[in-house]
Amino acid sequence: MSQEKAAPAAEQSAQMHIQRLYVKDMSFEAPNSPEVFQVQNWQPQIEVQLNTQAKKLADNLHEVVMTITVTAKLEDKVAYLVEVAQAGVFAVVNFPEDQVQYLMGAYCPAILFPYARQVIAEAIMNGGFPVLHLAPMNFEALHAQQMMQQQAKADDGQGIIQV
Repeated sequence: MSQEKAAPAAEQSAQMHIQRLYVKDMSFEAPNSPEVFQVQNWQPQIEVQLNTQAKKLADNLHEVVMTITVTAKLEDKVAYLVEVAQAGVFAVVNFPEDQVQYLMGAYCPAILFPYARQVIAEAIMNGGFPVLHLAPMNFEALHAQQMMQQQAKADDGQGIIQV
């Protein structure tokens, strides 16, 4: 009889599976080439913007898209601009809604980031520039910060910001 109780409990366990990882969109621009290659002291100002979005595709299926935009400037001229939308489809079964929100906002972006970082590094290198290695990011802290901002907006009666 204890075996009968164990089987349904196992079926109810929380599970997450990666269904697919893919580059959803990518662009690279070097608007001031080839002149920018003649700069002797290559010390660009690097700006990195990161955005994540999650959407429910079906009952237990979610897509998470991480968009990273990297802009390198020399003085007032753009040396290069690369944007990558790295995406994944994740099956999420038997998680409470607050945990699904955490998975979509922190755990899945942490899975996607190394893939996006590699695509960005290769695009920059293929554009003829020195490789840029993006530093690791703490997606748990970013997610917690975003949740606090959303709560503050809700408390102010201004609605919820979109991720």
